[in-house]
Amino acid sequence: MDTIRKKHSRKVAIVALAVSLVTGDGLMSCKNIKNNTNKTQRGAAIGAGSGAVIGGVIGRRSGNTAIGAILGATVGGAAGAVIGRRMDKQAEEMQRELPNATVERVGEGIKITFGSDILFDVDKYDLKSTTKRQLDDFAETLNKYPDTDIVIEGHADATGPDDYNLKLSRRRADAVAAYLKSRSVKNARIDEKGYGESQPVADNDTEAGRAKNRRVDIAVFANDKMKKAAKNGDLD
Repeated sequence: MDTIRKKHSRKVAIVALAVSLVTGDGLMSCKNIKNNTNKTQRGAAIGAGSGAVIGGVIGRRSGNTAIGAILGATVGGAAGAVIGRRMDKQAEEMQRELPNATVERVGEGIKITFGSDILFDVDKYDLKSTTKRQLDDFAETLNKYPDTDIVIEGHADATGPDDYNLKLSRRRADAVAAYLKSRSVKNARIDEKGYGESQPVADNDTEAGRAKNRRVDIAVFANDKMKKAAKNGDLD
């Protein structure tokens, strides 16, 4: 158990340091966005190119690939500040639409986390009907802001065989992706992945920890079109 806790603490430290370097003011929950909408300098804290380096480090070292994807897409400078303002608006809308999810602003993107029990029954990968209604609203917002890319990641706890957990996590990520695509979110924007039990965010020795590890993470960040518009001064 001590080994797991040390590994998790190390991952948290790496992510916290990298986010601090990229954003200047780190992770912000959506609840704080209204009080911090003028802090768009979080996207201007670094120069272009540094985000990709830091994002790659996070993906390899911390195991938090959703945050790594967001930071890897960082533009920085004045363009990053403009993108940050656009993401503030989207995050506020997503928070209203997804009351059972955790919505966080990270750098120049948004990270959404669903507990698997919200989306699926135990050992299943068919979406619950109650969840579909929320995903309908989520898809509407994604379509309202089409110049973003989306990474959907399935994760599992350490209960059961590794290969089973990997397969289940992939199928759950696929299920969320397929539903969003069925609601007109373009296929080219979405990349779905499953990581099984390889990226825990909590201790697998407790039920509370295992529940946190069973999750779907979604990363939303600027695509090349939005980055270009921001750099050219064409993004409101």
